[in-house]
Amino acid sequence: MDGTTLVGTVVDEVAFDVERGKIAEFAHATGVDDPIHTDRREAQRRQLPDVAATATHVVVAGHHRSQSAMLDTLGLELARVVVGKTGWEYIRPLVAGDSLTGQRVVTGDEAKTSSNGSPLRIITLHTDYRDRGGNVVVRQQETIIERGRK
Repeated sequence: MDGTTLVGTVVDEVAFDVERGKIAEFAHATGVDDPIHTDRREAQRRQLPDVAATATHVVVAGHHRSQSAMLDTLGLELARVVVGKTGWEYIRPLVAGDSLTGQRVVTGDEAKTSSNGSPLRIITLHTDYRDRGGNVVVRQQETIIERGRK
């Protein structure tokens, strides 16, 4: 927390496929029972080419990223880091067979003080996930908070 801002820094890049089996696992794990996530015919009946991914499917990107490299790039100490929030904006439904690439970029890096007077560093990250055609299909925003020492 030396006052240096990292806005504009590319944290990492990721690529992964949206797989039918993984969609079924997410649906089961999150208790989603809409057949659009497990039945291709139902998805096609609803004008999709294949089964639809669940709303949080892009978290699978975390399995293809190095979290320790992210901490190093951002200059964070894991023991002091908490996730502030994560949100997604879907431009279109993700479906089995999609192949996505994403670039995570720092869009905010600021120092604040908590209500008890402790220093905080709040980092905002933005990832645009693009399909094979280069079209943005999902936007993700993450807020990471590093608690400082008093």
